[in-house]
Amino acid sequence: MRRSVSPLLIVSAVLAAGAVGLVVGRSNGPMPGWLDGVLPAAAKPSAAEATGPTIYYRDPDGLPDYSLTPKKTSTGKEYLAVRASEDVSFEEKAPEVAAAKSGERGRIRFYRNPMGLPDTSPTPKKDSMGMDYLPVYEGEQDDDSSVKVSAGKLQKAGVQSEVVERRSLNTMVRAPGTVQIDERRVSVVSLRFEGFIDAVENVTTGTHVQKGQRLMRIYGPNLSSAAAEYLSALNARPDAGISNQALKGARRRLENLGAPEQFMAEIERTREVPISVGWPAPQDGEIVERAAVNGMRAAPGDILFRIVDHDVVWVIVDVAERDLSLISVGQQVTVRPRAYPDRPFTGKVTLIYPHLMAETRTARIRIELPNPDDVLRPDMYADVEIATGTEAPVLTVSNSAVIDSGERQIVLLDKGEGRFEPREVKIGRRGGGRVEIREGLAENDKVVVSANFLIDAESNLKAALNGLDSGEKSQ
Repeated sequence: MRRSVSPLLIVSAVLAAGAVGLVVGRSNGPMPGWLDGVLPAAAKPSAAEATGPTIYYRDPDGLPDYSLTPKKTSTGKEYLAVRASEDVSFEEKAPEVAAAKSGERGRIRFYRNPMGLPDTSPTPKKDSMGMDYLPVYEGEQDDDSSVKVSAGKLQKAGVQSEVVERRSLNTMVRAPGTVQIDERRVSVVSLRFEGFIDAVENVTTGTHVQKGQRLMRIYGPNLSSAAAEYLSALNARPDAGISNQALKGARRRLENLGAPEQFMAEIERTREVPISVGWPAPQDGEIVERAAVNGMRAAPGDILFRIVDHDVVWVIVDVAERDLSLISVGQQVTVRPRAYPDRPFTGKVTLIYPHLMAETRTARIRIELPNPDDVLRPDMYADVEIATGTEAPVLTVSNSAVIDSGERQIVLLDKGEGRFEPREVKIGRRGGGRVEIREGLAENDKVVVSANFLIDAESNLKAALNGLDSGEKSQ
């Protein structure tokens, strides 16, 4: 009889325990204390007790349904409160946080201002806005100037570093210019005596003439009188008492009147004075101005022709004042006329004008350019590229690595393991997306080239910079 009752009691106890467990499991309240002896494992949860404020409410049956305020399910069950410590976080734990949980974080060195100001305290305190000062533990900062950022934040911000290296830095100065005539290749045709133009040759504005080519025939009373005197000196007999000095004087008078060499040679050959003289072109070039017409009277000094040689032209360029130090006489220049953009011309800088244009703050540069085909015409617009710099390699970094405050330039030195140090540098020339570093860095140093300002905000860079400022002022 006893053997048959014992199994029955065991089954009843199991059913009772299951019913109690079901009731307790469906309730939101804590389990009763009398279950500690019956169900010790169920009465003591293995997880740590939730802490922090309630941030949201979740479905009691485990469904993916959440609420910011208390609510019930359709069956009347209350949503379960989720506290801050229970929420799932995908943020990467900083190395020092993980160390704190293991009890190896170290002692607190000091407390720093939460807004990045250069203010520290040996004891906990609050700032003027009521924010707690942040603790700084041993090992977090090696010195007062370096800062540390977690690897997770660096990856999210897209921080990139590059090695400081030596490169040949060539800066290209670009400026607009205009083609001008070479002032040394311009000449005019005018008379030194009063004359009359008998006939003008078949030359017009734009005609290319050669040196010595006849332009017109001229009659002048004074020129004819001087020619007759010279002829008399030539024809004089040796016993007439006319010396060689008188002959030279007669010839000099013709030269002073500007008589062409061919005119005097013709007198010596024919022993006659021509009625008119053929007036030659003084140089090769194009006629850009013609004022002479048949039968006109020409006074001394009147410009009858203007001739310009276009074999060599100038390009006048206005360069910004800031680029003036990069340019020197003799530098090679590439000129691209806007009329012929696919046909570059090569010249060189021949002169930097001594005065600055006050209205535009530009300096005027003269470039000498060969023009054998007469393609370049005066007053053409051209785009000029002046290659500056030297072939000797210099220490350079990317332009994006330099934080320029106006008063000084800063780079972020990557010291590894998420540590950065602001370093003041002195820069030089720029070109090709890079800048020369004259002081402050050494070859093979690593500097941040992207997300500089994010590091500034995230890693208390402002405090380090202000610390540098205070150090300078105290000196």
